[in-house]
Amino acid sequence: MGAIIKREVSAYFTSAIAYVVMAVFFLFSGMFFWNMLYYDSSNLIIVFSSMFMVTLCVLPMLTMKLLSDEKRQKTDQALLTAPISVWQIVLGKFISAEIIYLCCMAIYIPMTLVVACFTAPQWGIILCNLIGMFLLGSSIIAIGVFISSLTESQVIAAVAGIATGFFISMLDNISAAIGVDFVTAIISWISFMTRYQNFYSGIFNIADAIYFLSVIGLFLFLTTRVIDRKRWS
Repeated sequence: MGAIIKREVSAYFTSAIAYVVMAVFFLFSGMFFWNMLYYDSSNLIIVFSSMFMVTLCVLPMLTMKLLSDEKRQKTDQALLTAPISVWQIVLGKFISAEIIYLCCMAIYIPMTLVVACFTAPQWGIILCNLIGMFLLGSSIIAIGVFISSLTESQVIAAVAGIATGFFISMLDNISAAIGVDFVTAIISWISFMTRYQNFYSGIFNIADAIYFLSVIGLFLFLTTRVIDRKRWS
């Protein structure tokens, strides 16, 4: 699995993908941070809450090639016959994207230090936000890996991933438009925004963390099923 992680991380930096994703992430984070400072605020929650939509739409760029490119280049058969399990293949791909995502999140370290120069940061709330953003991004990466396993086209994988992100962001609006109580309750329960709101409000709810971890586990499991079907077909 370590070889897969090393290979994929290297591939990210030998292509433009890692640089583009990090640049976009840094750009929007910087814009929201500058906006926060412009209005004489030191509340980093403004940045974290504003990055919800950006995270949903940018991370599919990280996952679009992970498995689809293996199919396109016909290297998936060599990967499947390697002396490693399907789970190791999937986790290796997933962790490599996670490493790039953590590089993106590193931008919040200097932001926190800047805030600390002017006021005492609320470390508990900041930590809660970082955990929430990490779990949110990890869930999107897991979904993206699954989508990438379904197609040979990086473009289709990216578009489908971004479309999924838009759908996730629109769930609360869909719930309000339907207006049926039990449907609203179901959508509210599965809504990423509802779960994420607790984190950026400084509330660590173990149920929310378990929800995101369950999404990660579910889509990684589905990815292994797709690859297993490919292996035996």
